[in-house]
Amino acid sequence: MTLPAEFHDIAKRVNNWGRWGADDEIGTLNLITDEVVRGAAAEIRTGRRIPLALPLKEDGVQVGMIPGRINPLHTMVQINQELFGPGTVACSDDAVSMGLQAGTHWDALTHVSHSGKIYNGRPAGTITAHGRAEFSGIDKAGHIVSRGVLLDVARTKGLDRLPGDHAVTPGDLTEAEEFGGVTVRPGDIVLVRTGQIQVYLAGDKHGYGFPSPGLSVRTPEWFHARDVAAVANDTLTFEIFPPEVENLWLPVHALHLVEMGMHQGQNWNLEKLSTACAEENRYAFLLSAMPEPFVGGTGTPVAPVAVL
Repeated sequence: MTLPAEFHDIAKRVNNWGRWGADDEIGTLNLITDEVVRGAAAEIRTGRRIPLALPLKEDGVQVGMIPGRINPLHTMVQINQELFGPGTVACSDDAVSMGLQAGTHWDALTHVSHSGKIYNGRPAGTITAHGRAEFSGIDKAGHIVSRGVLLDVARTKGLDRLPGDHAVTPGDLTEAEEFGGVTVRPGDIVLVRTGQIQVYLAGDKHGYGFPSPGLSVRTPEWFHARDVAAVANDTLTFEIFPPEVENLWLPVHALHLVEMGMHQGQNWNLEKLSTACAEENRYAFLLSAMPEPFVGGTGTPVAPVAVL
């Protein structure tokens, strides 16, 4: 089934191909300038640090919906082994096998393609089994540190959690911006809270993924107009699931990653941050969300920290 005209119309309006040159591989991360980072550092007032990652464990968020995206398999490869002879210092080592998008993560710009293309008009065929992502792998993202803004859509509406069928609209984002007394600026990383992560934290892994609130196909234009550098939220699928347009699967992924060149994150735990921002009555902070530099990776685990 081909993508509908509605999708292609939005794609034309948010497309960033060539904006930072034909060789660009990082998209909207170009918007995080030295000036933006200095402004982000100025948001630190108390030094309060809020971790935003889920624990990486074998009983994680994945339930097998996506083939190969396994929760971490953690193995001890040596335990108190005296490597240099009896009585010497003993070492313990471990190894892990996991899907790079299994837990709290960033999607690289190569995570999805459409119409045979990835970001900046490159062929989707540049992603191969042995060469991995030739262009725009997650290692190309480098450092991701900027001003973070929490748009707490659930709290704005007086809810602990949005209903499973709620598509977050541009109007919802504007209302959350006004509620938080904050203005989204170019180069910001926007965190959108739905409260859906509570379902996982309560032990319902299947209910966490489906049905799930998430971003509407209309929101990419909102982020594009504000020159947002990246977006993350507290859901498994990022966008509303099942989709708001019948049989139009992952359109927000395609618009963000392919058309805009904007990295997006999923499974971020925004509950403690929501409480902290409400207590301090401010919704902007320094956000450090450094990607692990897996060469050619289409995603990466991340352990973000918000500093208030």
